[in-house]
Order: sequence, then C-alpha cells, then structure tokens
Amino acid sequence: MDSFFKDLRSEFPILSRKIYGKDLVYLDNGATTQKPRRVVEKIENGYYYSNANIHRGVHYLSQRATEAHEAARERVGRFINADSASEIIFTRGTTESINLVAFSFGEAFCKEGDEIVVSVMEHHSNIVPWQMLCERKKMSLKVIPMNDRGEILLDEYKALLNPKVRLVAITHVSNVIGTINPVKEMIALAHAAGIKVLVDGAQSVPHIRLDVKAIDADFLAFSGHKIYGPTGIGVLYGKAELLNQIPPYQGGGEMIDQVHFEKTTYNVLPYKFEAGTPDFIGSIALSEALDFVDEIGIERIEAYEKSLLEYATMELMKIDGMRIIGTAADKSAVLSFLLGNIHPFDVGTLLDHLGIAVRIGHHCAQPLIERLGIDGTVRASFALYNTFEEVDVLVKALKRIQTMF
Repeated sequence: MDSFFKDLRSEFPILSRKIYGKDLVYLDNGATTQKPRRVVEKIENGYYYSNANIHRGVHYLSQRATEAHEAARERVGRFINADSASEIIFTRGTTESINLVAFSFGEAFCKEGDEIVVSVMEHHSNIVPWQMLCERKKMSLKVIPMNDRGEILLDEYKALLNPKVRLVAITHVSNVIGTINPVKEMIALAHAAGIKVLVDGAQSVPHIRLDVKAIDADFLAFSGHKIYGPTGIGVLYGKAELLNQIPPYQGGGEMIDQVHFEKTTYNVLPYKFEAGTPDFIGSIALSEALDFVDEIGIERIEAYEKSLLEYATMELMKIDGMRIIGTAADKSAVLSFLLGNIHPFDVGTLLDHLGIAVRIGHHCAQPLIERLGIDGTVRASFALYNTFEEVDVLVKALKRIQTMF
C-alpha cells in the first residue's frame, strides 16, 4: 500500500521542491493540502476555455459554465450523500459556512436567554461566530469539557442538553489533537432533546467517509483547500427543511426572485444563500479533487494515514523528552507534540531549515491550548502523499534539534 501512495506523489509537483537545499517534507496538511496536477489543470482549462458568468447568460460559454458548476454541486452532494443538490451551498470555506448558519439560523430560531453548545476543542471559526450571535441576541455559550486524553465527556455533554439549547456546533476531528469525536452519537442525543447540530468537517471530510444521512447532521461545513481542491471554495450542507426556514445571509444578485423598491422576494434553494457571482471555476476544481479522492477510495486513504500516524507516534515516543499532546483512543492524521522544554517556535523554525514544514502555535484553538495548560504545540499533519520515510526524516531532525539544546 505504501508504494501505491508513494507513486501518487508524482501528481503533486510541489513535493519535488527543494527547501534550503533539502527535499521538502510537507507536514502541514491540516492547514492546507497540496493540489494534484489534474486539479490545477481544471482551473487553467476553466479560465482558458469556458470562462463566462453563470446562470443568467444565454450564450454558449455561459451555458457550459453553468452546467459545469451545477454538475459540481451534484458531485459534492454525492460525496457526502446529501438528499439533493439543493442542500449544497457553495461558500468561501468552512469559516463562511459556519458564519452563515450562525447568522441565518440565529435570526430564525434564537432569542434572548437561549444557549449554543460547543466543545472545548473547537477551532476559533466554530467559536467566534457563536459568540457574536450570543452577544447580538443576549444568549449564552456553553462548553463541553474533555478529559486529559482529549476525549469529549459525554455525560457532561448530556447534562448541557436542556430546553434552552438551540444548536450544538461540534468539530468532527480536532485540528490540534486529532481526536475523532463520536458525532453520530452526539447528534442522536441532541435530536432526542429537540436540538439541531452543526458539524465542522474541515478536518474530517478529507480523511474519513462522512455520510450526512448516516450521522443525521443538520448542517455540515467543510473547505475545498483541505481536500486537495482550490482555496476560496467551501461547502455548507443543510437539510432542506431547515434551509427553507432561515433567512438569507447576504443580499444581492443571484439570491433574488423579484426585486422591487417596495419588496424583494428570494430565490429557491440553494441560490437563496449564494449572493453574487460564485466561484464557478473553484467549484469545478473541487469536483475534480473529489473525483481524485474517490478514485483512490476514502477508506483506503484513511487506513494508510492511520498507519502513518501510528508509526509516527511510535517513533516520536522513542525520543527523550517527547510529549505527545492528545492521546484519544480514536484519532485522525494529526500529531501534536512538545520536544522537552524547547519552544515550539524554535522547533518549527529549525525544522523549516531542514526542509520540513510543520505548524506551530495555538492552531486557532486557544481555549483548547489553555485547557491543556501549555502555550502551543508543534503539529505534524499527514495526507495521502506523505511517506514512512518522511516520518523517519522528521524523527532524525528532531533528534538533531534536541542535541542543539
């Protein structure tokens, strides 16, 4: 299996780069993945051969671009098993998707005294929009705690599910510690209490098969650039019955039915939430990225990345003073660590000069870092093009850094 994924590296030209004279070892996939040649070519071809604004044009190029954009919407719907393409809203990414729900769901369903529930391990993008909603509506934000291994405390979660709660917003996979949260069980518990659930799938959709009907998610948000697609394109899935009940997030072209100075009426789903010219080139490139993933098989990717994570964890733990941050029983392809008393910034900087790209700091999850009682971590996050040999390079580099201190 390793040789199969190693052969895939030729699809990613950037991986052959030299950094400070060293072979690039790219381990910052939690921030963004690299793009296969076919995705970049899809963008190039879109601009060169079918670039025209969509939906309103009667000319050939506009019709072809419209067809490709709507085919991409269908493709995304199939990838996550949505009931209908009309439940797929294109956004700029996970952050905008969550902000859309925080505004529109908040306007329709939330009032003073209500509560929103999040977990302690959320990315800022799944905290700040809810704080803004709570401030606007005079609501409260409640936080699900975790144990020291980085696992949600389900009994504490159940205790938070009271009649005041309007929505639970939970990450499927932590971007810092890799914990895979039991979202299906958490959604069932919330639904039993009459509460809706948004799943932040930014770190799970690229690595784990996610079926929105199987887990019964009310909303799901994810980003194209984390699943080998382009930047600036993302997805919000929402159940049609909910999307039909909430108001538009932005106003302008495309999201309208009729505009008069006396009154404006809104378009049908999904266009009601897509004001302005969409990224119709980005959508077709995202579709190509999903084709790329499906041709390999997400289950095969998950198994390979799990083997990489297990090997990296085992090898890093052989280093004196190594501390793995986040030891949940169920983890995805993220490995955060501290090397003795060496500051993460120093580790990250020295690794960079050895050609190894990792991420350091609080990873846009300051409340989680505070809960862990640390200032930050070094994070290595894996993708399908990473290799066991690259893990060995990382381990050797960390041992070298350790001797320097």
